[in-house]
Amino acid sequence: MPAMAIHAAFDILAWIAAGLAMLWAIWRLPAAASAVPSAQRLPYWLALVGGAALGAYGFGSLNLWASGQPGVARSIEGGLFGAIVAVEFFKRFAGLTARTGARYALPLAIGVAVGRVGCFLSGLEDFTHGIPTDLAIGHDFGDGILRHPVQLYESAAMALFAAFYVAALSRQNPWIAANGFYLTVGYYGAQRFLWEFLKPYGAVLGPFTIFHILSTLLVSYAIAMIATAPGQPHERPLSA
Repeated sequence: MPAMAIHAAFDILAWIAAGLAMLWAIWRLPAAASAVPSAQRLPYWLALVGGAALGAYGFGSLNLWASGQPGVARSIEGGLFGAIVAVEFFKRFAGLTARTGARYALPLAIGVAVGRVGCFLSGLEDFTHGIPTDLAIGHDFGDGILRHPVQLYESAAMALFAAFYVAALSRQNPWIAANGFYLTVGYYGAQRFLWEFLKPYGAVLGPFTIFHILSTLLVSYAIAMIATAPGQPHERPLSA
């Protein structure tokens, strides 16, 4: 099967898994379903989807350019960053003060965990592989060179976080329920920052790539949002 077909198949699987995770999150966090007033849901979704698309293709393609690679690319991290920026601007413009990310925590973690397996199986063409390594965990993507399978590192990291998050909600942890999205974003940004040192992307600021910068911004955003959270969590899981 061609690499892009494999990638597309896992993109679909990632969306299905994220959708199921969304249903579970809404069941466990019923207030998340009504965090956005009905009159504002359509423009909210337009902002989210539009920001994600612009961020995904904009930063993905910019990274290719910085790495000396022609073409158009998508980026999970770019999409996440773009969606957050667009939604936060929309909320400020619309006067929406409620925190609306709770239902996206588990879908984000699950979606990345599944989607990165597709990146791994797509091989060199996907340009998400790691740099060469002599370690036993190195993987030959078809050209005889062992490289860090960073896609699997990221997939495993996000799967572990998803397991932690589900366990915390199952234990009725109100702090995790209230801050889950920001914890997911912060964790994603932190682990992505580390894996970027194992990727062949072009640096844009000292030794740092575009995604190092985005990761730093995502972690900073998460810390700021958690630090300024209301004293009483507004999102609580259902009683067992």
